[in-house]
Amino acid sequence: MQVLWAPWRMEYILSDQKGTDCIFCPGEDRSEDQERLILHVGRLTMVIMNRFPYINGHLLVAPVRHVPELALLSNDEMQDLLWVVRNAVEILKTQMKPEGFNVGLNMGKVAGAGVEEHMHFHIVPRWNGDHNYMTVLGEVRVIPEHIRETYRKLLPYFAKLNDHGGEE
Repeated sequence: MQVLWAPWRMEYILSDQKGTDCIFCPGEDRSEDQERLILHVGRLTMVIMNRFPYINGHLLVAPVRHVPELALLSNDEMQDLLWVVRNAVEILKTQMKPEGFNVGLNMGKVAGAGVEEHMHFHIVPRWNGDHNYMTVLGEVRVIPEHIRETYRKLLPYFAKLNDHGGEE
């Protein structure tokens, strides 16, 4: 019998999410970015790795401002948000070589929004065969690379990502 170890999942299983700070509010202090898996904080938009990913490279892109839905974003925020989503996809394409992507926004609890008070896009890189019987039958995901290693690989590319600023 093979044993599948995923000790980082225990943090999620045992965590009490109630009463904690919003994971999408970056604050002013950048000293905790690595611990929080924050790859980029711009003037209007931020990128953070999903601590409990569906697969390697699962990113979350959110407005810096605490906003629950699209209708409450300014035009500048909407433009910058999509610009960062596009660039995050391009970074993942070049660095992780996925064969496709799922990019989406869950709005509202019934739509699957885990943090419905602060809207965010999911960017999920996909590879042929990345889901197998373990996910379907055992409700287990096998993620071949540790999240800290993926963070280390992606961080230099997000460090080059500047604010959109309305150009192009």
